[in-house]
Amino acid sequence: MISQILFIAITLAAIALFSFNLKKVIRNIRIGKAADRTDQPQKRLMTMIRVALGQSKMVVRPIPAALHFVVYIGFVIINIEVLEIMIDGMFGTHRVFGGLGSLYNFLIGSFEILALGVWVGCAIFLIRRNILKLKRLNSPELKGWPKSDANYILITEILLMTAFLLMNAADAKLQALGAHHYITAGAFPVSQFLQNLLPGSESSLIAIERGCWWFHIIGILAFLNYLPYSKHFHILFAFPNTYFSNLEPKGEFTNMQSVTNEVKAMLDPSFTPPEAEAGRFGAKDVNDLSWVNLMNAYTCTECGRCTSVCPANITGKLLSPRKIMMDTRDRMEEVGKNIDKTGAGFEDGKSLIDDYITREELWACTSCNACVEACPINIDPLAIITDLRRYAVMEESQAPASINAMLGNIENNGAPWKYSPADRLNWAKES
Repeated sequence: MISQILFIAITLAAIALFSFNLKKVIRNIRIGKAADRTDQPQKRLMTMIRVALGQSKMVVRPIPAALHFVVYIGFVIINIEVLEIMIDGMFGTHRVFGGLGSLYNFLIGSFEILALGVWVGCAIFLIRRNILKLKRLNSPELKGWPKSDANYILITEILLMTAFLLMNAADAKLQALGAHHYITAGAFPVSQFLQNLLPGSESSLIAIERGCWWFHIIGILAFLNYLPYSKHFHILFAFPNTYFSNLEPKGEFTNMQSVTNEVKAMLDPSFTPPEAEAGRFGAKDVNDLSWVNLMNAYTCTECGRCTSVCPANITGKLLSPRKIMMDTRDRMEEVGKNIDKTGAGFEDGKSLIDDYITREELWACTSCNACVEACPINIDPLAIITDLRRYAVMEESQAPASINAMLGNIENNGAPWKYSPADRLNWAKES
């Protein structure tokens, strides 16, 4: 009974803590401006199924795609066993689904094979990051916590899978010994090879089985509460992020309604623009971005696929689309902490542009959408870059000399070039 009470108390505390942190994350996302992403629900649903569930964009890189798929499927399916653990923990039973017979044997056997796959996949990911040191996984923006975060998660998953297999190995030996409370149930195609490593005494085996059982469930609950502080929040946010992703053609810029109204008023003096609150052109800080942009930042996996295909980054420029998303998330977290301390409306004198993202990074972007195309969960760094540029140009009148020259030519000549409209066909006359 004490064990059951302790289990229920730990579970309720873990769920309450996760709910508290999740509310903070949702609050931070709502700092952003409104954006309507409720159109075309069927297309959005199919996009989510194809991209988030089916991982269709991962296959561009076959080796990490295969490893990630094994870890993804293994982690999801193995956690079906958590349902049995929860019931056993609350009611003091043991392998409550064991009565399913051959079906249960098939499930446990499948879980073990998948657990081995997850163990191997995570080990290979650790080797790629820390021994092979792949360039996109060892960029400057990943130094410190981001690198440690990835390693912590991989090591945790290896430990959880090890505990799962050791638990089963000890359980199988206890079943063979006819130990009280350990019913004969389950097939153990992987953990059977670990049984010879375990002691033969019943008391020692029970201690190992119970220890691994508690480690496994507490590890999962701890992992759940670690997610809000980790890039692995994409485990939960990948699905809404892909559902609410931009369905318009890539490269199609959004029009600012305030500017559209001004143009309409200039072309048609009878047009009366609707009343609207005074707003900012573009974005200076995270509260000027849309909630979709901010959800993108929380969903970023820091995989670096965007940065690895960015032509600006490849040619040695400062821009890294991954860093744009990480900086946006860091600033959003800082604003959220300010709200917790002083309430909404507090100004700390900082902003996303300049304090987190430099002008050099913004203007290095070629707007090619390579980063958007490469992202496996439809994150859009270009949308953030575009809004920050809009602020720099339309609010501050600050842009590189080449950009200012282009804008001046468009205003005066109707084209990016310095030639007047009357001279545009001179080349044809000369030929």
